[in-house]
Amino acid sequence: MKVRVRFAPSPTGYLHIGTARSALFTWMYARRYGGSFILRIEDTDLKRTREGALEDFKASLGWLGIDWDEGPDVGGDYGPYVQTERAPLYQEWANWLLDNGHAYRCFCTAEELAVRRAEAQAENRSWLGYDRRCRDLPAWEIEDRLANDESFAIRFKMPLEGSTTVPDLLRGDIVFENSQVADYVILKSNGLPTYHLAHVVDDHFMEISHVTRGIEWMSTAPLHVNLFLAFGWQMPVFVHLPLIMNPSGKGKLSKRTQAFTDSGHQVLVRVEEFREAGYLPEALVNFLANVGWSFGDDREKFTIQEAIARFDLADLNPAETKLPYEKLDWLTGQYIQEMEPRALAEAMQPFLEEAGYDVNLEALALVAPSLIVRLKKMTDSIPLLQFLYVHEPLALTAADLLDKKLDLPAARNAFSQARDFVQTVTPYDRDSIGAGLFKIGEQNTSNGKAGPFLGRMRLAITGQKVSPPLFESMQAMGRERVLQRLDETLVILG
Repeated sequence: MKVRVRFAPSPTGYLHIGTARSALFTWMYARRYGGSFILRIEDTDLKRTREGALEDFKASLGWLGIDWDEGPDVGGDYGPYVQTERAPLYQEWANWLLDNGHAYRCFCTAEELAVRRAEAQAENRSWLGYDRRCRDLPAWEIEDRLANDESFAIRFKMPLEGSTTVPDLLRGDIVFENSQVADYVILKSNGLPTYHLAHVVDDHFMEISHVTRGIEWMSTAPLHVNLFLAFGWQMPVFVHLPLIMNPSGKGKLSKRTQAFTDSGHQVLVRVEEFREAGYLPEALVNFLANVGWSFGDDREKFTIQEAIARFDLADLNPAETKLPYEKLDWLTGQYIQEMEPRALAEAMQPFLEEAGYDVNLEALALVAPSLIVRLKKMTDSIPLLQFLYVHEPLALTAADLLDKKLDLPAARNAFSQARDFVQTVTPYDRDSIGAGLFKIGEQNTSNGKAGPFLGRMRLAITGQKVSPPLFESMQAMGRERVLQRLDETLVILG
């Protein structure tokens, strides 16, 4: 069997992290077996379609490194790949079902359905979503209604007796009693299909081999199986993926129901939120691959190509799970530690610029090596490096600049010497700055150690209790800016 799989989002919102995981697993399977990964846009829900959603989807997929072999922007032999452009095909096959006794016209309005639903609830009667009122209308009544131009939807005739078996790669055969499955609408009154008809028709004509989708679609899978049977088409392999749950464990992670987990970690839902928060795409992909699948060998960190070589849909864990956000922080930190300083500087740059800073990439590269082991995500660099870009007066007192080993007279002398030294040191680089300041520190502390002075010096230069190492910071700031800081410091010390 040639592997042909699809990712078929509805452009009604954003790329949810759970949906991204489904896309990732589907894409990995195609790449593992040399198959085709297809991007198909299910845009028949016109009321909920959001302008720009498709572009956002594609941008998020591209950021994750998920590419597609066929789709609306790359073409292919099975297009068009946008459902609203395939409307005549759905109408043709909905009419085929009508002509062959597998479907019927339903003239019930939304208002009528709402009334009957409320009546059923008030009387504690079972309501499957429709009471099949139009299923057996006499031919004359149908003709009269059509002659009066009454609008109608087309519903599929589910078998009223027996059961339907849904074969699932992860869960085995799931049996449903047909009496518990409604006659769903398959073609709406506006001529556009519902998901139920559209995806069956598309999966057949696009020769899809495996259908990967969330477990929430299992309840309507009997309808889909019966549609394939009615058409006489071969069914693809169904793979119903497990849910990703809210951190509380109550309900799926569908909307932001809380801002933070119990451990205080921010809950992110959209892929774009992970990008904006400063996570690396390769770390997020590694992270998602670990949620519901295991690489083996007790390895948590691996490249996507290593994962593809081992991946199979049959190996997925069908159990529900929660996203371990703290592990994503750890993974991103591991990937950052492997980055070259220049690459790290380039990765930090857009986040610093987004914060409103005018970034000098060369200066940023000077402090990058010292940040490699400190960052868990790119946005962590913003508070660490704001001293390079925010030129506000030092909010320090004389007491802040003193140490048990560095009293006020000694501090005044040390900082004065430091200013003279910085003004003349050549070359103005990390090693030269470090050598000179070490000597000044040793000469002015009561224990002859440079540390107490260098710690106060870093606070004076950066104005921050947490910052990169002193010498790299001074080099990145530049001589003139450091001299201004030292002048401020000497004023504070009196």
